[in-house]
Amino acid sequence: MTNFDIVPNRRSTNSIKWLRYPKDVLPMWVADMDFPAPAPVLKKLHKAVDHGVMGYDIATPSLKETVAARMDKLYGWKVKPEAVVDVTGIVSGFSVAARIACSPKKGVLLQTPVYNEFHEVKNNLGVPQLEAPFIRQVNGNILSYEIDWDIFEKQVKKAGMFLLCNPHNPLGIIFSRRDLQHMAELCIENNVLIVSDEIHSELLLDGNSFTPLAKLSAEIARHTVTLVAPSKTFNVPGLFCGFAIIPDKELRKRYVEEVARLRLHVNGMGLYAAETAFSGQCDGWLADLRRYLTANRDFLVEYVTGNMPGVRLTNPDATYLGWLDFTQTGIKGSPYQFFLKNAKVALSEGRIFGREGEGHVRLNFGTPRKLLTQGLEKMRKALDRV
Repeated sequence: MTNFDIVPNRRSTNSIKWLRYPKDVLPMWVADMDFPAPAPVLKKLHKAVDHGVMGYDIATPSLKETVAARMDKLYGWKVKPEAVVDVTGIVSGFSVAARIACSPKKGVLLQTPVYNEFHEVKNNLGVPQLEAPFIRQVNGNILSYEIDWDIFEKQVKKAGMFLLCNPHNPLGIIFSRRDLQHMAELCIENNVLIVSDEIHSELLLDGNSFTPLAKLSAEIARHTVTLVAPSKTFNVPGLFCGFAIIPDKELRKRYVEEVARLRLHVNGMGLYAAETAFSGQCDGWLADLRRYLTANRDFLVEYVTGNMPGVRLTNPDATYLGWLDFTQTGIKGSPYQFFLKNAKVALSEGRIFGREGEGHVRLNFGTPRKLLTQGLEKMRKALDRV
């Protein structure tokens, strides 16, 4: 069993998570975990460093075969190795797709609230942003979200690209096969490219299962760019390596040409780490991680429900991200600012995920239980003084 209770000293590194705020602030914001990467990944990286030559690297046929084999092993999804395109990360991966699919008349469709980087596509490319906000449900202290099909169907008609987040950041939703099928059908009917960000697809809680959108049918696969990476699952985001899986030859050709035009060369260390992470050598570590994150999620929900009256939160099915609603508390203004000032805890400001995030924060529980407990207790004490 892997010991995830060890608290590493990350202030001695270049960590953006731990260096953005003063030393008296506990960071629980950006989505990287406070756990060392699996031993096989570290061993592979040490071997590469010991070799001594740090030249230009490429994604080898072996690496692409490994990614394809991972899809088959996990989901029974038959992917040809040539369908795998290496990219410098998920954000650049969907930005490339937007460059070939969107225009000033055909924008990008998002389901809000959603990952803040999705909102940057409109700014970076100068294309319209179309939104299909979720329908929010409240059951006691627990928040849940459903697709508003009327809005989705209306907005998809004006889109060039639908950017799906599955599992969802920050809501932790794993979309059902039925919902995936219906979203895909609406996109295909309207000639809209589907880009499915599935970076959290292996961070499943409670033993949940996951189905890639593109696996549902050959027709859906032809209209879809699927984005995967080892970065969140195996905690190597700083190595900047991901993959776009594009079964359609013509779509892949256009995508690869745009990647080349932008000179998006992937970090060599990221390529080494990805092949090792996806090889299966780290699956025991991953099973331990899932159990630990599930227990942390349960602790978070129980603690907030029992100790923070008026606070509502999600009970995520995947990811290590909690979504907390403080609109029914006595906090005036931004809860992010409130907790930064009064609890010395740094969370993610809810508004960066969309207008629906007003009065909310995202909390990263991918951390040793000791730090999670410390952060929640600081937050509780600050709330008690309101």
